[in-house]
Amino acid sequence: MKTIGLLGGMSWESTVSYYRALNEGMKQRLGGLHSARVAMVSVDFADIEALQHRGEWEACGEALAAAARQVERAGADFLLMGTNTMHKVAPQVEAAIGIPLVHIADATAGRLREDGVERVGLLGTRFTMEQAFYRERLEARYGIEVLTPDEAQRDTIHRVIYQELCLGRVEPASRRAYLQVIDTLAERGAQAVILGCTEIALLVTQDDTAVPLYDTTAIHAAQAVELALA
Repeated sequence: MKTIGLLGGMSWESTVSYYRALNEGMKQRLGGLHSARVAMVSVDFADIEALQHRGEWEACGEALAAAARQVERAGADFLLMGTNTMHKVAPQVEAAIGIPLVHIADATAGRLREDGVERVGLLGTRFTMEQAFYRERLEARYGIEVLTPDEAQRDTIHRVIYQELCLGRVEPASRRAYLQVIDTLAERGAQAVILGCTEIALLVTQDDTAVPLYDTTAIHAAQAVELALA
C-alpha cells in the first residue's frame, strides 16, 4: 500500500471528511482492520483565508508549497490538496515537490466523462466559480461545458461556505438556498452539479435532490485509494 499525502486544514471540517473517506475506502477494499497509510499536514486556515481575500495568491502558493514539502518528507508517495479553491496554486505546489499531485478537477472530470456528462453546473467559493483555473481545466482538457450561478447566487454560495460551513454550521435555510441554485442550474441545462468546495457535501447530499451531484471530496478520496493500492 502506498502512503497518501494529504494537505488539509482548508477547512479542517472537510479534512475530517477526507480522512474518513480514505479510511472507509481502504477498509471496503481490504476488509478487516485495514486503514489507509496517510501522511498529513494541516495548515491554519485563518492565515490562508486572509491571503485569499486579499488576492495574495503567490503567498498562498508559497505557504502550501512549504506544507507540501513537509508531506513529501513524511513519506507520501503522492499528494492530495483537500480543497478545490487552492488548486488555483496547484502549479506552484507541483513545482515544489517531487511526488505527483492528484488534481481534484481531473479526478472529478474523469468521473463526469465516465458518466457521459457534457454540461455541468459548478458550485464553490467565488474564486472557484469566477476564476478560470477550475472551469477552464474542465472545458479545455475534458470538453465539459461549465455553468455557474448568477451573481446573487454566487454571493450566497460563497457566504455560506465561509461564514457557516467552514465553522461547522449547517443551516436548513442555507440548504434550501443551495437546492434552489441547483434547480436553477438544471433548468439552464446542467445534467449534473459539481459540489466544487469540499465543505458543500456537509450541507447538501444526493438524498436532497434528483439532480445528480458530484461530491469532489468523495471522488478525490476514492481516486487516492485506487492509486494507493495500484
